[in-house]
Amino acid sequence: MKVLFAATACFALTGCPPTYPKCDSDANCTEKGEVCVQGQCQECAVDANCKPGFVCDANKCVPKPECTDKNPCKAGAKCKQGKCAVEAGAKDGTSSTNEDSPSGEECKAGKCAAKGGAAGSCSVEPVRFDFNESKLGSEGQAALAALADCIKKNGWKLRVEGHADERGTEEYNLQLSNRRAASVKRYLTDLGVPDAALETVGYGENKPAVSGATEAAWAANRRVELVKR
Repeated sequence: MKVLFAATACFALTGCPPTYPKCDSDANCTEKGEVCVQGQCQECAVDANCKPGFVCDANKCVPKPECTDKNPCKAGAKCKQGKCAVEAGAKDGTSSTNEDSPSGEECKAGKCAAKGGAAGSCSVEPVRFDFNESKLGSEGQAALAALADCIKKNGWKLRVEGHADERGTEEYNLQLSNRRAASVKRYLTDLGVPDAALETVGYGENKPAVSGATEAAWAANRRVELVKR
């Protein structure tokens, strides 16, 4: 009876606030960190509602595209689905024969990898990634090709640690760092490294290599580190 009376009084006096995800104003969505858009709580209405490096698309915060029609790519690359892709003549990292691989590389297990001399290096350096990208670049592929020989020769066991820069939500960055670690592991196993020799973990934005909110710092933090176990 008391509940019914309270509900009746609520409507009679001031009107109860709408039930989520419905809303009358941004105040109804604050608890979820959202904004009111045409009567519905949404993640964003404009780019300013999103964190740096993200834009509002269909009321969702998504990574800012690397390129647009108004912001084209540098010479030698073409904008495809918001990303700069190398045009004809540059390879995507896959190959079927040595002729398909760029100069200085050869085909190994269907991948373009550094030739001969580079394979003798056993330096374990971080693998870098482009913004919002988990696909390996040519430099990362060449370094991992050399490292694969070292792992197999020395019987190393490595922990593959994925990282992301601070832009974006913590949950998104954790997923991205896991994808980066998985990409490195997959490339190494394709080159013959035993699956059991590699374990992966993603740290998201929580273990930056460099502090700061600059392009240089973000680039340094978009990485995968390989740590001997």
